[in-house]
Amino acid sequence: MEAYVAMVRLLAQWCGGDPAELEEERVREYFLHLVREKGLAPQTVRQARAALTAYYVEMVGRREWRVFSTVKTKDKHKLPVVLTREGVRQLLGAVEEERFAVPLRLIYLCGLRLSEALHLEVGDIDRQRLRLHVRDGKGGKDRYVPLPQAALNMLTEHWKTHRHPRYLFPAMGHAWRTTERLDPLEEARAQGERRRKATHPMSTSGMQRVFLLAVRGSGLNKKATIHTLRHSYATHLLEEGVSLRYVSAYLGHSSLDQTLVYAHLTEVSEEQTQRATSRLASALTGGA
Repeated sequence: MEAYVAMVRLLAQWCGGDPAELEEERVREYFLHLVREKGLAPQTVRQARAALTAYYVEMVGRREWRVFSTVKTKDKHKLPVVLTREGVRQLLGAVEEERFAVPLRLIYLCGLRLSEALHLEVGDIDRQRLRLHVRDGKGGKDRYVPLPQAALNMLTEHWKTHRHPRYLFPAMGHAWRTTERLDPLEEARAQGERRRKATHPMSTSGMQRVFLLAVRGSGLNKKATIHTLRHSYATHLLEEGVSLRYVSAYLGHSSLDQTLVYAHLTEVSEEQTQRATSRLASALTGGA
């Protein structure tokens, strides 16, 4: 109700008087003002239409007005930025520090959101079935995603650098560099000890800064974000023939409509998905 009242107040400010005294044509002009001059999003225009419909039809009694049925809005769907497989390899290859490179590679190989990747725990890895348990994803939902063998090997080696009992990607903490001059091996041990004692995962802001630097240094699409890795995962799986239904489930989408932006429906098995993600991993690591 408060939102509706706020919409009526905005109309009053625009017309400089009592909205109840306006003619239908004047209200039509207001909607044009919202779209053409204010550039409001379709969702906001729909909210204004609902509020003013309630006000004029239910309260003022303008039941004969047709202006509200003529206000049409359509959401603009922008295609996501997607990198080629070589582009992904080039971009992630620009991230030299291993503690940043590993979570970014995992985001691409498993289609994870940034926060989902950073909050993964050791117990979320199902080594027998080669899958990850993504807990409390968007909307509070859990899901399982296929984990390529190469990605499992990568995570295993990465965990050995810190051996945290819980987190796969523990935080380093502020001022993580030691004050003493240490050789590289001793420095790595000191960093590993700090991470082993961490009380929380790595921060999303730190990862985003690293990714931004990698994008700038790679010469690739400047609009790419960490989420672009997730978009690329979905697109590349569909190119490999993985069913839209499976891809939708792996992304944690609530409906197939959210995944339709990537491609058309195909029918393949989860075993084929494992082979497909393994090929993505092989391409990313150069077959290593």
